[in-house]
Order: sequence, then C-alpha cells, then structure tokens
Amino acid sequence: MVQNWAFTGGRPLGVALGRHGQLVVADAEKGLLEVTADGMVKTLTDEAEGLKFKLTNGVDVAVDGMIYFTDASYKYGLKEHIRDILEGRPHGRLMSFDPSTEETKVLVRDLFFANGVVVSPDQNSVIVCESVMRRCLKYHIQGERKGSMDKFIDNLPGPPDNILYDGEGHYWIALPMGNSLAWDLALKYPWIRKVVAIMERYKVRPHIEKNGGVLAVDLEGKPTAYYHDPGLSEVSSGVKIGNYLYCGSVAKPYMIRLDLHQHVARATM
Repeated sequence: MVQNWAFTGGRPLGVALGRHGQLVVADAEKGLLEVTADGMVKTLTDEAEGLKFKLTNGVDVAVDGMIYFTDASYKYGLKEHIRDILEGRPHGRLMSFDPSTEETKVLVRDLFFANGVVVSPDQNSVIVCESVMRRCLKYHIQGERKGSMDKFIDNLPGPPDNILYDGEGHYWIALPMGNSLAWDLALKYPWIRKVVAIMERYKVRPHIEKNGGVLAVDLEGKPTAYYHDPGLSEVSSGVKIGNYLYCGSVAKPYMIRLDLHQHVARATM
C-alpha cells in the first residue's frame, strides 16, 4: 500500500536512512532535510561557504552519522538543470554535514553536475557520480589518503544518476539515458550547445533520452551486469532487493521490477 507520509515542499531527489531511523532527504529545491517517523520535516542545511544550494541531489549517511551529499549546481535550479549541462562548466559540489555540530563542509568543488553519492561499505571512501563527465569518482574520507580523490569508473554507457550499494558487494548505478551521437556532439561543440539551449527554451528540443538502464559494478569499479532497454528513459535509481531489481524514474509515474534470475545480464557496457 502506498500512502502520503511527508511533504517537503520541494522536490526530493535522494534519500538515506539516518543513524536514529530518521530519513535524510536531498531536496532539489529545499536543501538537505530530515524527516522524522511521524512525518515532521526539518531543514538541516541549505548553503555552504555563502553559496545557497540550487539543486541538492544525492545523499548517503555513514555509520558514524556523518551525512555526505551533493549539490549538482550552485548556479541553476532543477527546472534549469539542462542549462547547467549545456553550459559545460563545473558548478557541482560534494559536501558533508555533521549533525552533532551542524557544520556544513565543502569537500570537493568544480564537479560537472554532481549527482548520486554512496559511502563505501568499509566506510573509508565516498563514491560520487559526475553526470556530464559520465564517470564516478572516489573521495577518501579515512586513512592515509584522506581528502584525496581518484577515478572509480569512467567511460560509462550513459550519464550516471543515483548510485546505491546492495550489501552484497555491488554498487548499482542508474543511467537515465544511453550515450548518443547527438549528446556527444553537443558536449564537444559549444555552438551546438547554444542551439540546443535555444530549442530547450522554446520547448522544441527533440527527446533523445533513450536507452536508459542500470549498471552494476563491484567494489573496485569493474562492471558485472548491465541492464538497459531502448524504450527506457530518465531512469534515476536502481536498487537490488533479494532477487529483484527495482528502478525508479524522474519522469515516469511508476517503478519497474525486474526478476534477476529470469533475466541474466551481460557484464559488458
């Protein structure tokens, strides 16, 4: 049964469970929120270093309670997100919020549309999706390499959205669309981006968000399964529960459930 539980007043894009059972929400319009079991909504933070969040996107909570989240852009909001992508400049940030001190800290700047984020099972690093660059980065939060960042996986078959850990040694990366020549050309040539931006403004841009899906990778970033379909678009999340893969979408009013035993995936991208 589905029921209305809480209303944030904005657009929730990412959710994670906090240490005490509360829901932590990355709301594109309202910032980083906390929702209690009885549906009460509280703002945790909505700015960092004097810059308001414009598109709070992904979130995860570490075992010690530290919250890691992204602001896809400090320049453009959700309704203008395509302009951020077409501008081709890094306005995204990876941040942390400490509930005990209420301190918001910027960990990584200059990300190209920072999206999903997940804490590694060993609690030593955070994986963050960089949509425009079609890659995921690993930011070290513990150990000798604390504060440094590496490539986790690149050359993805589409721009990554949310990333979730299944508790069984795999991350599941949602891909709203597959790679296409049209987007490749737009990202390569500024004049094409300008044309697309004008088309977007007048609502005449062709729909090229196709061939969406979900990619599973192991803890080292090696692909192990790839599910996609030419008819899918705007796939925003994929989570494995038992033998099923559940997929959500930012554009479609439904979820998809896929039986992984009946549909064995190929590992190549």
